[in-house]
Amino acid sequence: MLTWSEAMMCGAGGGLIAEAIVTFGRLRAWQQARHAARIVAGELPPIGAFVDPLADSLAALFRVVLGGMAGWLLHSEVTGVYAAVTVGASAPALLAQLGRSTTADSAVLGSPRGRDLSTPPAQPEPPGPSAVREEASS
Repeated sequence: MLTWSEAMMCGAGGGLIAEAIVTFGRLRAWQQARHAARIVAGELPPIGAFVDPLADSLAALFRVVLGGMAGWLLHSEVTGVYAAVTVGASAPALLAQLGRSTTADSAVLGSPRGRDLSTPPAQPEPPGPSAVREEASS
């Protein structure tokens, strides 16, 4: 079992690895667009069309922070470095899933979206005869 600081650092590293993969994908798309433009002797696309330094840097920072937070939150669950790196790499999806999870209180008292779980969902009305005729004529 990792300490909370080790899991946090490994999680942040996982977030950094995930962001490096995303950045590589953008650079690869830019490279392919340049190759395609060279074939038709067109204008080469600028890198700014594929990479936005300010927005991408901010997204990278948040991915690293989320990776570290996920490592810290789950430090008692992860048993090794690879697990902590994986938690960090999948942090945005993992934390979103944890945020949508149902607790025992919300299951008993009602759903998190405010709908009472004791009442069935409203059934849609069956189409009337005019709707059936319109579909048949289409």
